Amino acid sequence: MTTFRWYLLGILVLFGGYVALEYYRPKPVDWTPTLSSKDKIPYGTYVVYDGLPQVLGTDSVVGVRQPIFNQLLGTEEPQLQAGRPENVTFSDDSEAPADSATSDSLATEARQAAANDQAAAETETATLPLVATRANYLFIKQDFEASRLETAALLRFVAAGHDVFIAAEDFGSNRRGFLADTLGISTYEADTTSRSLVPQLGRPTPHDSVQLHLLRTRPGLATTDFRFASAVAGYRLALAARRPHQGATLAADAQGRPVLLRLDHGRGHFYLCSVPLAFGNYWVLRPRTADFAFAALSYLPTGRPAWWDEYQKQGRAGEQSVLRVIMAHPALRAAYYLLLVAGVLFVLVEARRRQRVIPTIKPLPNTTLLFARTVAGLYQQGRNHSLIAEKKVALFLDYLRTRFHEPTPDLSDEAFRERLSQKAGLPRPRIDELIRFINFARTAPTVTDRELLILSRAIHDFKVESR
Repeated sequence: MTTFRWYLLGILVLFGGYVALEYYRPKPVDWTPTLSSKDKIPYGTYVVYDGLPQVLGTDSVVGVRQPIFNQLLGTEEPQLQAGRPENVTFSDDSEAPADSATSDSLATEARQAAANDQAAAETETATLPLVATRANYLFIKQDFEASRLETAALLRFVAAGHDVFIAAEDFGSNRRGFLADTLGISTYEADTTSRSLVPQLGRPTPHDSVQLHLLRTRPGLATTDFRFASAVAGYRLALAARRPHQGATLAADAQGRPVLLRLDHGRGHFYLCSVPLAFGNYWVLRPRTADFAFAALSYLPTGRPAWWDEYQKQGRAGEQSVLRVIMAHPALRAAYYLLLVAGVLFVLVEARRRQRVIPTIKPLPNTTLLFARTVAGLYQQGRNHSLIAEKKVALFLDYLRTRFHEPTPDLSDEAFRERLSQKAGLPRPRIDELIRFINFARTAPTVTDRELLILSRAIHDFKVESR
């Protein structure tokens, strides 16, 4: 296995170890107050939703993922006409009451306008049939919102003998507060010190906790007093001075301020709670606070089907998918799948059509000169240049055979010397001197640097002058 493969294997092992470490590492606790039935985090409502069939004595507990208007009337919510009707009158028992602090003429006009809007909504929904089954409708959310038509549908639903349980810190008093205006209720923040939803370790002190008390108890409760963190039970319910509905306070704090109310409407009831976070998993699983949520839900009639609203927390079923419009139509769905298959085929075919890149092979470099220098360096290290001298003499004799056509030169022959002198155009003494240097290099036991240099210069000069 090559070194690169070892490096690649090491990187893969490290990556796999990092993934395993991140997967098995304990995840931090999520304290987000979702109040959703699918969440098992501290402020989810999985435990309450799971125990709801036992509390209400029914096996029919359904999570609702559609708006209130659709659930109660079985159709989409229409759009109300702009403006308020001017030919609608009301009796005194149906007017939205004013708060004691805002009982001036402007507040009266505001109440009358809200009542007119509610009457218009009721007129729009009066022709649509409600569901016939007696049921309990539950809303547990920090901010409850209902449009005019949804409020009218809820009022008709409760008046027909059904019950609605709403736990929220804000009933829409500032925006879309049609139900709050009709029932004459509002919420306000109590004087609490702590604002953190994360419970502190240790026993809560009176400065950072709130004690709630059940005024009308049910049999089987171990206690009627429950202590919550101040940030969890930080809101109270307020009733208008002239409220159109009768009811009772079911739970309050130590100062007597209500946190759980029952309002009678027709043959049914509204149950309103201002501490929705008390229904979270964290407080329901604690032994000292678990009974509060189940006791509040136990006021609902038993044996009826229960509708648990998840629309205001999760939206419609399947709404999180970005492809929900495509998947909802068979033609678009088939086109989408066809596009995916065509894309995969295109990638496979295109990958096979493309030729692999041919690597560029560099030509081998000419290292003859480098080899000659290396060999010469090896000869020079011995300080005996007789071998180099013999090589030079052999090359010179080969030069004479090729240049002057002397196949078998005999350096001791006088006739050869004379011929070489005439062919080279050099005087006879020069030829004799060169042959003397050659004979010395061939017979001497050792050749020094100076003697090798003299022989090389003599051969070089002969070649140059003989041209």
